[in-house]
Amino acid sequence: MEVGYLALPEPLAPFARYVPCRWSGDEVHVSGQVAAHEGEFPLRGRVGAELTLEQGRAAARQCALNVLAALKRELNDLSRIRALVKVTVFVATGPDFVDHHLVADGASEVFVEALGDVGEHARSAVGVARLPMDSPVEIEATALAG
Repeated sequence: MEVGYLALPEPLAPFARYVPCRWSGDEVHVSGQVAAHEGEFPLRGRVGAELTLEQGRAAARQCALNVLAALKRELNDLSRIRALVKVTVFVATGPDFVDHHLVADGASEVFVEALGDVGEHARSAVGVARLPMDSPVEIEATALAG
């Protein structure tokens, strides 16, 4: 799948007991997407400990592509997205890391590149001790769709 210049991966199958997307009215809530590609984790660990800021940004980009892939499967066409409302970026970090917002920018750039103005969003970037399967980043999102 391609969106603009971006090649979307196949959507990730859930790693546990949840659904990838859930509707609430016109909102589509996308479950947390980890930094896996084709079921494998090219990067594992904590940003600012085992991984660099740039590796964290790369992991965030992969998560964003996985969010878009989940939305494409749910909507059949990303042009149905009227707004990417909210993105929450969880970053597994070392104890002294403070640039969560810069890691999250890796994802935000993908959303805007793929969706244009519709991809501009409200965002939180949250540091955590660890994430599932030692993914450095996990992203959940809410989109308004028609």
